Parts: sequence; C-alpha cells; structure tokens
Amino acid sequence: MNPSSPDPSTTLTALARRLGKRALPAMFVVLAAVVAVDAVVGDKGLMAMLKARRQYRTLEAALDRAKTDNARLREEARRLREDPAAIEELARRELGLIRPGERLFIVKDVQGPSAQ
Repeated sequence: MNPSSPDPSTTLTALARRLGKRALPAMFVVLAAVVAVDAVVGDKGLMAMLKARRQYRTLEAALDRAKTDNARLREEARRLREDPAAIEELARRELGLIRPGERLFIVKDVQGPSAQ
C-alpha cells in the first residue's frame, strides 16, 4: 500500500458517516410525508371520514323520511279500519263510486271556435 494514499476502509467509514448524517433527516422527511398522506387519503384518513359523515347524513335523512311515511301510512290504515267515512271517501276518490240515487255529472272544458 502506498503511504501517501488514504486507507480505503477509513475513507469508506468517513463517507458512510457523512451520508448517514444527510440521509437520516431525508428519511425522516420522507417518512413524515408518507404518514401525512396516509392520514389524509388512507382507509381511515380524513377524506374517508368526511365521506362517511356525508353518507351518514344522507342515510339519516332517508331514515327520517321513511319514519314519516310509515307514521302516515299507519294513520291511514287505522282510519280505514275504524272510520267508515274514510272508506267511503277512498272509494269515491280512487274507484269513482257513487251512492245509489246520486247523479254523476261529467263536465268537460270544451273550447269552441268563438272562444279563441
């Protein structure tokens, strides 16, 4: 070995130390960036949480509408079971039924040539 040339093992050790001092902060920054991105867009991140909240509010509104419809239908069923007038009103409205002795008048809105 030439006395004027540096020892290769010493040179490699010094180089490794210098790279280690530079690489450690860079690896920390990369790791922090990965953790931050995962916190925002990961399976349990901020975006997933916001989407879940929107879906929860939508489902809650749909449930409220279903409860309201259910209460209305329950009341209508009770009226049809207990109130003969409700049955008659439904038969007249939905089926077009009339009582014996009643007369049905059908009025048509017809525009003649003079109405123009």
